[in-house]
Amino acid sequence: MQVAINRRSFLKLVSLFSITATTGVICSCESKEKQPAFGAGRIDVHHHILPPDCIAALKRIGITSTGGATFPYWNPQTSLKVMDQNEIATAITSIPLVYSGNIPFIIDLARRCNEFSARLVSDYPKKFGSFAVLPLPNVKAALRELEYAVDKLKLDGIVLPTNVGGHYLGDPEFDDLFSELNRRGIVVFIHPIDPPGEFSPNLKLPTSLIEFPFDTTRSIANMIYSGTLERCPDIRFIVSHAGGTVPYLAWRISLLQYKTGMRKKVPQGVITYLKHLYYDIALSASPYALGSLQELADPSHILFGSDYPFAPEPLTAMTVKGLKKQLRYNEHTLRAIDRENALRLFPRLSL
Repeated sequence: MQVAINRRSFLKLVSLFSITATTGVICSCESKEKQPAFGAGRIDVHHHILPPDCIAALKRIGITSTGGATFPYWNPQTSLKVMDQNEIATAITSIPLVYSGNIPFIIDLARRCNEFSARLVSDYPKKFGSFAVLPLPNVKAALRELEYAVDKLKLDGIVLPTNVGGHYLGDPEFDDLFSELNRRGIVVFIHPIDPPGEFSPNLKLPTSLIEFPFDTTRSIANMIYSGTLERCPDIRFIVSHAGGTVPYLAWRISLLQYKTGMRKKVPQGVITYLKHLYYDIALSASPYALGSLQELADPSHILFGSDYPFAPEPLTAMTVKGLKKQLRYNEHTLRAIDRENALRLFPRLSL
């Protein structure tokens, strides 16, 4: 029996045959059904760990807190419990190393922290990744630790503070380090620390509450106008807490590029560099912060982050809930922020 078909139906059949022949997929709805739901297997790129030995070493020199917050209790099981409660498949960990003026101490401490992180990843290879810490401000020692942490320990990237002793990222003293990070195409997670004295107001508030977002902003602005982001296009930067105040101040920050002589530092324009950054949403999943971030950053450059354990489990749950409430994000975009964007930065997690 012959079946007559018109030209439009014939073209549809040809198109369907072509798709089936090249991909093996005959129905697009089938692939959609197999996509993970929002929250299934999310990756947390802002998750702290506090190795007991390292915290004890800091306490011995009188350091018991960071950002006005006392070091909380932590062990791997506390992280795994919070991860399970919030559908976090993997956490990329970082250690909030407090930088002291004792160079031999900080060199030894960085090594111990990185080896602890490597053991954690080895014990739980699918549950944890890790950013290595570097013994700044000694750049030569930092370069040696970078090589050890990435080449031997196989850690997933580097965490850098917004400033080291008042010298912000983008300072010429860090140029050799940034050149090597760029050569390697490293993922660099930028986390705020206490600002230097001249930027610390006399407020009876934890510095993490107000000053951390501003210190992130200072660091980003300095990297832009020092020409560091132009010189180092192959570093994938993740900035904490939705970029601090950067999304809100982006246009204002960009105005300096119109000053005579400044454009050569930022030939692509300030907003372009800001759009190249990745932004985690730790402590920022509110309409106030995300509303501004959505105007600046493409959703493909937004990542899930919790800030655990400095932000305890209820705040992690609030971050999940706050992200889901953003009506401008459809299910596909939510999945990307939850997991898929991070997989592009950390492809080993997809294996």
